[in-house]
Amino acid sequence: MRKNLWPKDILEAKKIQDILRKKVKIIPLKKTPELIAGVDAAFAGDKVIAVAALYEYPEVRHIKDAFSIEKIRFPYIPGMLSFREGHAIINAIGKLDAKPDVILFDGQGIAHPKGIGIASHIGVILNIPTIGCAKSRLVGEFKEPDVTKGIWTYLYYKGMKVGAVLRTRSNVKPVFVSPGHMIDIDSSVEVVMKCVFKYRIPEPLRMADYLSKKLKSK
Repeated sequence: MRKNLWPKDILEAKKIQDILRKKVKIIPLKKTPELIAGVDAAFAGDKVIAVAALYEYPEVRHIKDAFSIEKIRFPYIPGMLSFREGHAIINAIGKLDAKPDVILFDGQGIAHPKGIGIASHIGVILNIPTIGCAKSRLVGEFKEPDVTKGIWTYLYYKGMKVGAVLRTRSNVKPVFVSPGHMIDIDSSVEVVMKCVFKYRIPEPLRMADYLSKKLKSK
């Protein structure tokens, strides 16, 4: 992460969020991705452990994993997750053998109080299409989707469509999908659904979560 995008304090962090939010682009995905990565982070003491799991797409075939372990640089503040784990995640992505065409995050895109969740934040910095796929809602209102796999409804915040409430498995709690950068809601839902198999969470994210917890246990 560039030095000018790393805050010294909360006030500076808010200014950085304001700058990056204006650069977020919510547009249809320009081309079908060939490589997709899922990223996640875990915490152990004063360390953050970030993992990036790379897959071929649309086959969703596992290729490579990379990780970065760093000292925590920013306190836990709701709405500012990017500054706490983003640096390590960017470094983990940079260690992959190839640049992913799309990155999935266990967090939010534009479905965020300031419109700049971790998926949007890092998407702008890396200039890569990104998607937030969270297990719980951070902001917004929605109509509960039908219990059938693949059904989704819009997530609204302050009158704007900011994501989708997606049923990835029948009769299982939905996930909250929001575009991060250089992708729109429809494309985000399509990518997430193509990465879902036996589990509620898309496979690249599930692998990144598993590996980050495994490294933490060591």
